[in-house]
Amino acid sequence: MAWRCRYRCKRCGYEAEVFEGRGLFRQQISAVWCPDCQTVQNIVVGGIIADVAPSYRSEVGRLCPQCGSGDISLWDLQTCPKCQGTMAETGEKEFWT
Repeated sequence: MAWRCRYRCKRCGYEAEVFEGRGLFRQQISAVWCPDCQTVQNIVVGGIIADVAPSYRSEVGRLCPQCGSGDISLWDLQTCPKCQGTMAETGEKEFWT
């Protein structure tokens, strides 16, 4: 089971959706931030797909789904990628499969 959560920057209003938990096929969805396009993106990690495609076993070596940059890192769930302000969970949580 997974939950979709929304985060919003207190300074500039930027919003990002992230996922908590595991998906139907045991995959995790990791939130990463990209300094090139200044966004938070979600990438699938692990689960059944990683058994077939080893590149999905971790976040290492992955590309930003938005702009294709290889300069992504795990998002800390706090820092806004646009203005470096503080982001907080909005309380909007939705069950996701």
